[in-house]
Amino acid sequence: MTAAAWVLLAVAAVFALGDWVAVGHGKKALEYVCKPAVTAALVATAATVDAAQSDVRAWFVAALVCCLAGDVFLMLPGDRFVPGLGSFLVAHALFVVGFSLHPGGARGYAVGVVVVAAVGLPLVVRFVGALRRSGGGELVAPVIAYFVAISAMVVSAIAGGDADAVTGAVLFFVSDGLIAETRFVGTRRGAPVAIMVTYHLALAALVVSLV
Repeated sequence: MTAAAWVLLAVAAVFALGDWVAVGHGKKALEYVCKPAVTAALVATAATVDAAQSDVRAWFVAALVCCLAGDVFLMLPGDRFVPGLGSFLVAHALFVVGFSLHPGGARGYAVGVVVVAAVGLPLVVRFVGALRRSGGGELVAPVIAYFVAISAMVVSAIAGGDADAVTGAVLFFVSDGLIAETRFVGTRRGAPVAIMVTYHLALAALVVSLV
């Protein structure tokens, strides 16, 4: 890690704490500042780290920019869920490209597929069922497409075998699972803060995995 990257990572941590407070206490004005600031700081961190593979970093930076766009879509008033979903779908595709530049072995991919299938498929069945029962059938296809994208990202991270990358990918999956649970199934106490905590830790771990 370069000195600049450490400073930017610390800045991201400060804004993340601010965002968790904002979400937990319903302070929208603070959230509008802190939420995009966290991801923007992590974009800058990724761009300045002493990356082990510069080609991977370029794709990760692009992915994080898409995450920033998704943050803005999901944060603003009104229902911009589909554009936000699309932004994060593209982000996962870019992460996959980054991971694929230095791929793991067939055994790692097999383990990743088994783990994601065992955990993810029951969740998809749960969320799709809830969507159909609530009359949200038009979201079924986008949600399934997104599940395929994030699953590919998690599998690629597991196959690569880097602990930070695996941690980031799994936390990203957890965060998005919580979003789907609260949006499609029902509200859960503490879920909004848990979503942001796991999301920010996920992005930070993915950035650190570049080193």
